[in-house]
This record gives sequence, structure tokens and C-alpha cells, in this order.
Amino acid sequence: MEQHTVTSFHGQKAKPKDFEERVIQINRVSKVVKGGRRMSFTALVGIGNKQGKVGIGLGKANEVKEAVRKGVDQAKKNLTVMEIPKSTIPFEITYKFKSAKVFMKPAAEGTGVIAGGATRLVLELLGVKDILTKQLGSTNPINNAKATYYALEELSRQFQTYNKRKAKSTT
Repeated sequence: MEQHTVTSFHGQKAKPKDFEERVIQINRVSKVVKGGRRMSFTALVGIGNKQGKVGIGLGKANEVKEAVRKGVDQAKKNLTVMEIPKSTIPFEITYKFKSAKVFMKPAAEGTGVIAGGATRLVLELLGVKDILTKQLGSTNPINNAKATYYALEELSRQFQTYNKRKAKSTT
């Protein structure tokens, strides 16, 4: 991947971002204390380069901006790398995380990303262009995003094992 230098309007050199950041959900949380209610925010953020790297993170803070920043930092720590053969996943998978269950199935080229909510955002950040998915059970975006993320990690492990076995059988 080539690095290009971009000059901003002020004459300063700015580096292009390698990762795209997307806020999946912002939630206002209140805690009852002696003087009333204390408000804080949680932000579920996904980052990805649309070329096989994706991460999700949950940030909590008293301000939305700070919660998003913490979520991005957490997502960078949880980055996973996955090979995407062609434009879809190699085979179908069903994964359960807590009460959220996600089913993902490879699709023919030109189908597009058929997914809802948090699952769609995670898959788009990964760079998958053709896939069929279904969210079962929970409608909670945090659990659905994590179920998708862990399903992709499991899929990556299985695909690597498949490639190793395939290489051994040919030699």
C-alpha cells in the first residue's frame, strides 16, 4: 500500500488515515447519586481498513467525544486480520455471543452486503462486498457487533486450518 502525502489548506502535511472509524451506537447512561442523576455515555465504535482488518471497541466517559475516542483506542487494541478470498467469506458460519446469534453465508458476486445494524457496519469495515447474514435472538447492537467480530475471528482460524491441511495434502 502506497503512502501519499496530502497537504492541507494551511500548508501542513497530513497523513491519510489507514483506518475508517464508524460509531455503531451511542448510549446515554444515568446513575442515581445523592444529588440527583449523573449522566455518562457509552460509545460502540468499529474501525477497519476495508482490506481485511477490523476491530470493535466500547468506550465510556462523561462526554460523547471522549467516549468515542476511548472506543477507537479499544478498537485499535482489538484489531483482527482476516483473508477475504474474492469479495465474500469462504464458507458459512453461525456464532453465538451471549443472547445474540449471527448467521453468515457467502454470496455470489454482485449480491452486496445483506445485513442489518451492527453486523453490516462490521462487515463493511472489514471489506466484505458480498454476504448474506441474519441476526437471531438479541437486537442489542453491542452483542450483535461482538458476535459478528468473534464469528469473523473463528472463520479466520478455520480458514487458516483449511489452507494448512490443503497444503499438506498436496505435498
